[in-house]
Amino acid sequence: MPNANSLNGFEDLDTKSSPLSASACDGIWLLDDDVSMLKALGRLMNSARLEHAPCRVAILDVWMPQMNGLEVQACLRRDSPETRIIFISGRDDPSVRQTALDAGAFAFLAKPFEDEVLVELIQKAVAD
Repeated sequence: MPNANSLNGFEDLDTKSSPLSASACDGIWLLDDDVSMLKALGRLMNSARLEHAPCRVAILDVWMPQMNGLEVQACLRRDSPETRIIFISGRDDPSVRQTALDAGAFAFLAKPFEDEVLVELIQKAVAD
């Protein structure tokens, strides 16, 4: 796993961040190098009341400076194969998308995306 700050809850995202931050709260992990995106996703998870999901979901950015999302995905597949992975990326590269999906990603969204689409994907990932 990348060297990231782990935050206790999504509400902490408004006050704590770093160039590479992660949040874990009862099963949903957010990992993105863009602090504003991380904060926005945390607020979205709170508003959708998804912070108490019964299974683990990782929302990963593809392009991060210290470890890219595909590398994080490989670590998760090895160490936590039950974790559902949803990728988000500002660069919708078809080959990267296909690589992520072929390696078991649950979904791949291009930024910007509709909040409702992400919430629906998380709910589906949790239900599977």
